[in-house]
Amino acid sequence: MDLKSLLHRLDGRSRLLVHALHSGPNNAQTVYNKQRASDPDFSLAPFLETLCQQEARVHEDALVSKPLVCLFSEVFKRNLLCFLHLIHTKLPKQSILHLLQSLSQDHSENQWSYVLIKQLYRDIEGTGKETLLTPKCTEKLKDLCERFRDNNMKGRWASCLQGIGKEQADDQTVQSQKKRKSDNIDLDVEDEEDVHQSKRVRIDFCTDKEEEKLTGEQEQSQMSTSHCVDHGAASKPQTHLLGSTKVLPDHIKAAVPVIKEMLDTESGWDKSSVSALKVLHECDPDEVDVLCSMLSLSEAPEQSLPQFCSCLLELSPDLSHSTASAVITNLLLNKILSLEEPASRCLVTGVMSLCTRYPRPTCQALIEPVLRKEQTGSCQAELLCKLVEDCLEPHHRLHVFRTILEVSWDEGVLLVIHALLDSKLELNEEDFSLFIDQLCSQSPHFSKSMKFAKIMLSVLTKYQSYVNAACHRTLSSCLPLNETFLKKSLLAALKRISL
Repeated sequence: MDLKSLLHRLDGRSRLLVHALHSGPNNAQTVYNKQRASDPDFSLAPFLETLCQQEARVHEDALVSKPLVCLFSEVFKRNLLCFLHLIHTKLPKQSILHLLQSLSQDHSENQWSYVLIKQLYRDIEGTGKETLLTPKCTEKLKDLCERFRDNNMKGRWASCLQGIGKEQADDQTVQSQKKRKSDNIDLDVEDEEDVHQSKRVRIDFCTDKEEEKLTGEQEQSQMSTSHCVDHGAASKPQTHLLGSTKVLPDHIKAAVPVIKEMLDTESGWDKSSVSALKVLHECDPDEVDVLCSMLSLSEAPEQSLPQFCSCLLELSPDLSHSTASAVITNLLLNKILSLEEPASRCLVTGVMSLCTRYPRPTCQALIEPVLRKEQTGSCQAELLCKLVEDCLEPHHRLHVFRTILEVSWDEGVLLVIHALLDSKLELNEEDFSLFIDQLCSQSPHFSKSMKFAKIMLSVLTKYQSYVNAACHRTLSSCLPLNETFLKKSLLAALKRISL
């Protein structure tokens, strides 16, 4: 069952909490705290009881009933259990026990959820202080701690691991022998004074000096490919390991200096420029990231953006979703995140041109990361408003609107919300209810904000047909918190809404 069909029994606040739980227990705790701050009498007991109610579903051509909570995804159930672990002292014990009994009816055999359920039982019963370790495990940990206490012991990690079982040691020996037999990898092991072992990986086909300067993270990634080489990857073309080794096929590498020169010199772009960019069609997702890194797209001068983006738009066929997302991320994201003054004309032109052609990748690779940043500055918000107003179709605006329901709000985000509301969104009942709940949970934090007051006024005038009895009650409880000169207008607008 999809999420929408599972939410039909829940009220607006519970739906908002469900969405927060899908993104993590800490986000859910933040939403819960805000809900309690706006309404001290708010309780999760009805929400937990609803999750325990039986829901009919078809299973193997038979109609069966299961607790509603068992029909949610495993991610939701794990996050819910972690969330309850954080706040269980504030909740009725019987409600939690009822929920745990319902979850125990789930036959998915997820071991992680099983352990979380067991741990939550221990929390409630007050036995959480008892160790979960077996006597054998406790003994090994004590021995390990004793080894670390001796600062003068030579070898440190190496000597601590000397007690490893013979079978595991043999297995490590076999693996190391396999790595030494690899035709593509040469391991050079050096012993230092404190027996610290460092492994340097050299890839035979990395010939360029820049490519030989691999970072520690890339080295670790290269080591993980050795297992594939052991099983016959050595006989395949070496370009199969591109994502790990920063090696591109020769015909793609040949286009790098051509494109880079045009970016750096800001020279006129012509048909040959478009031909050079066609290599993007021949790259897999890993190769696109490598190519963008070699082109230093994040450092491309803003003056070259209009021409470069224009050439990208002339490519036929259009770029794939993953390729467009990678290019937009590398080319534009850092430039926008670092804005401290209004975006330049060149930057605005480049962003808007790509957003118009590739709206979905722009939403996911650019707009979402900017909104999820802890603070959305006025310069970033102004640019996002331009995209909302001039580039995005209604369904893409709705995608941005739903993203905003999941992020923390500040004055910059309020500007984007106002632009979205002015575009006359087509909202369903669930989205609108979640938005109203979010508005009311945020109202204590923006009681003196004119931007927030204008958003409330837009809701009460342009979206009054969406306001049902539940939303009306919720708005009635939060409007008195407003301290701007629009307060009387807000109360009057709410009073005019007939149910």
